[in-house]
Amino acid sequence: MNEEVVKLWLRKADADLKIGKDEMRTDDPVTDMVCFHMQQCCEKYLKAFLIFNGREYPKVHNIELLIKLCADVDKDFEQLRDWGAGELTDYATTLRYSEEFYRPSVEETERAIALAERVRNFVREKM
Repeated sequence: MNEEVVKLWLRKADADLKIGKDEMRTDDPVTDMVCFHMQQCCEKYLKAFLIFNGREYPKVHNIELLIKLCADVDKDFEQLRDWGAGELTDYATTLRYSEEFYRPSVEETERAIALAERVRNFVREKM
């Protein structure tokens, strides 16, 4: 394990979380970008866990796949599926590359933030 690389991933993940939460405090939050940053936060936390455990990670945005890889190390990660963390994957692709503009509601965005925080706390406990 490269401790410095893990710290970098965690720092970047926390920055995604901070950016999203800060944006939600504005008068007209850009919810699609907040949701994107919540997906990025989870992706980076899961990849940090894999690095921490000496595992390779694929260059993908697929949260479900990353959860599976983490669960191969620690079965407790399977519960992230039950939380709906895999739903965040769409925010990395659909919101940015879709031909149809979609802006998540404030409620949906708050759920994405709560999921990201939950994943963050879970991964930190496991490392």
